[in-house]
Amino acid sequence: MSGHPTTTPKQLLLQALVMAWNGRSVDAPNVLGQLLVALLLPISWLFAGAVAIRRELYRRGIYKQETLPVPVIVVGNVMVGGVGKTPITMALVNHLKAQGLRVGVLSRGYGRKTSSTLAVSPKSQSLNVGDEPLLIARSCQVPVFVGNSRVDAGLALLSLHRDVQVLVCDDGLQHGPLARDLELCVFDERGVGNGHMLPAGPLREAWPRKALNPDVPCLVLKTGGEAGPNDFAVQRHLADYALQADGTKRSLSSWWDTPVQALAGIAKPEVFFAMLREQGLNVVHTQALPDHADLQALHIDVSQSDVLCTEKDAVKLWAHHPHAWAVPLHTTLPTELLAAIDLHLAAAQNAKLSSPHGHQTA
Repeated sequence: MSGHPTTTPKQLLLQALVMAWNGRSVDAPNVLGQLLVALLLPISWLFAGAVAIRRELYRRGIYKQETLPVPVIVVGNVMVGGVGKTPITMALVNHLKAQGLRVGVLSRGYGRKTSSTLAVSPKSQSLNVGDEPLLIARSCQVPVFVGNSRVDAGLALLSLHRDVQVLVCDDGLQHGPLARDLELCVFDERGVGNGHMLPAGPLREAWPRKALNPDVPCLVLKTGGEAGPNDFAVQRHLADYALQADGTKRSLSSWWDTPVQALAGIAKPEVFFAMLREQGLNVVHTQALPDHADLQALHIDVSQSDVLCTEKDAVKLWAHHPHAWAVPLHTTLPTELLAAIDLHLAAAQNAKLSSPHGHQTA
């Protein structure tokens, strides 16, 4: 399944820039990347100015934030690319459910072919709602709505599910129109990279960030690298089993003596491949696909060996290849983080209940 395509000059430039974004080089000083960063810095300064102006317009009330009648927790990031937000969202939803709360999830539905506000069911098509919202709906069994406007999505969800007591927004840290009661900002091993904003660096906004509402707590989570004294380290590991579309379950150890092939259409496919090998699997072929890739036309030769993929890929792949095996990723949120979330959420619920527009639960 794996190949060795020729790298184009454009790809070489992009690779050099990404290495400079992340503040690292491979074998030699990344002169080309550093040059590109220097050339792009004036554009970054303009972008930073635009972000600062927009933030000030919100702070002055010229741009309005809409407050929903239930507490809203936003799980987001300031770095471009995947940092592990969706698995954290799912772990948070499961924790809140275990606390006896009725939870709803909001998302933009990145990569979907539609633009309207839609309800997501386990039987939805990923092309219509996005792969991550579909994964959340199937795995967490909670109401999920997607919409370019998270406010509209939240109102639509609450109108149909009046018993929902808290909303979790998967991504949307920079989505100004939606007021929130708590923010979780997720970082991976890259930290803040070279510290520059787009396009000279990987930051969507400056760090330390200046929130639109300084009264809203922002907790920092790390899915890789060293956690700082005020950060919460998130533990992630693959499950010791895989699943097929019909629910068939198989232990990963059953493949120890059998070559397998693996594919991943996520932000860091190589991380998934490395995790499989750490489980003792002999991964003889890999296929790294772009994040949120459309897998409808993907050809898989199962005559060679079994195919393992991520749960996120499986929600798209199973419609055409139900024989593929999805390996779940288990995400563990630290006890101290969950206690902090519960504390902030309780305060937000009390504030909402005392509001004349408090949400009425069924």
